[in-house]
Order: sequence, then C-alpha cells, then structure tokens
Amino acid sequence: MEWFSRQSVIIQALLSTLFTYGLTALGAAAVFFFKTIDRRILDGMLGFAGGVMIAASFWSLLQPAITMAESMGIPSWFPAVAGFTAGGIFLRLVDRLLPHLHIEYPLQDAEGPKTNWGRSALLVLAITIHNIPEGLAVGVGFAAVAAGIPGMGFTGALALALGIGLQNFPEGAAVSIPLRRDGMSRLRAFWYGQLSGLVEPFAGVLGAALVFFIRPILPYALSFAAGAMIFVVAEEVIPESHRQGNEHIATAGLMAGFALMMALDVALG
Repeated sequence: MEWFSRQSVIIQALLSTLFTYGLTALGAAAVFFFKTIDRRILDGMLGFAGGVMIAASFWSLLQPAITMAESMGIPSWFPAVAGFTAGGIFLRLVDRLLPHLHIEYPLQDAEGPKTNWGRSALLVLAITIHNIPEGLAVGVGFAAVAAGIPGMGFTGALALALGIGLQNFPEGAAVSIPLRRDGMSRLRAFWYGQLSGLVEPFAGVLGAALVFFIRPILPYALSFAAGAMIFVVAEEVIPESHRQGNEHIATAGLMAGFALMMALDVALG
C-alpha cells in the first residue's frame, strides 16, 4: 500500500483500472462453470451494480467537485451542474452514434446506427460504453487526491476503485454467460466478456493525465464522470433489471450496492 501511494497519479490510475478490469475478467470466467444464469440473480446483480454507481457518483465524484469549486472561489454548484449535464449528454451521443445491444435483448432491438455486426460484438460494445465513465471516474479520483482536494483522500480513491471493481464482476458474467447460452464456446464467450472491461484502463489513464496537467478542469471532470454514470444507471441498468418482472430483487440489489459503496467511501474516505 505504501509503495502504491508513492507512485505517480498516472501509475495509480493505471494499476487501479487494471484491477477493475481484472474483476470484469474474473466475472466473465464464470462461463467456465455455468452455462446459464437465473434471471433473478442477473437482475439482482445489475441492481447491485447500479447502486454502487449511484453512491460513487455522489460521495466520490460530486461531493469532491463541490468542495474543490468552493476552494477555487467559484460558485460551488456550477462545476457540478455543468459537468454532470455534460456527462449525460456525452453518453447520450455515444448511445446514438454507436451500434449496441443490451443484455438479453433480441438482435432486432439493437440500438444506434444499423449495422451487420453480430450479436456478440453489439453486446460487448454496450457494456464497453458503460465502462468508459467507470474508468474515467477512477482516473479522475486519483487526480483529485494528487490535487489535494479536501475530503478526497487516498483511501477514498481506493474505495472508489474497489467499488467499481465489485460491480464489474457481475457485468463480466452478464456478458459471457448469455453468449455461452447462445451456443458460443466457453473460451470465446470469456474472451468477449473480459473484452468489455478493457476500455477502463485507457479511460482511467486518459482522465488522470488530462486533469492532472490541467487542474482547473478537475471539478468539471469529476462531475462529468458522475453524470455519465448516472445516465448509464437510469437509461440502461435499472430498466434492464426490471424488464423481466424482478423489480423487487433488483431494488434490493440496488440498495445493497448503494449501502456498500456508501460505507466504503465514508469509512475509508
């Protein structure tokens, strides 16, 4: 831990997002043991992921952004509102411009531009889109620590990375197991499942580098990541977890994920 804390913010962001990617891969490896997954379990896991993302968006991102804005002498609400809104708009544009398919949806329900891509590629791309703000959040979180923002400590950034990693585990399984059920080999289904999380190290390093060298944009970047994550939860995670009539299970999972991330952030931050 001491060695890690002495590394540059870029190395910290890289290693942390490699950890979150690794948990995606670990979740995808469930395909070697299971060919199917009970829909109730999947919806509970999706709800858990959504709860973690909601809690992280406030305690690890928006709250430090507001604190930093106050120390910079600008209206405390402005960077949070501007960045949050921009993050949602960005994900909406990505959603419209990239073809993708959500978990358990038939191929004809693919969103974005029409394409002849197969189901597996569209499914992986959907999860990859979700992982961009998660990697970005971890990267800018460590940049916030390096910038010395009050209330954003090193252990808090670690808690953010841990929370994102925990919710990545069910996401990896949610990609690989349906692909296996559709007839894909275990190895190939695992490959696609882990591939969905590979964007996180790139997003994390990019976010950390950008805000580290251009510090004034940090509160906007923190809020941007929060807005992007909330967009994913509201647009995709919650509706998907409710689609098969398992609303109560999904809600229990969301509450559990929120409580766990809140506890990690408050206790460690």
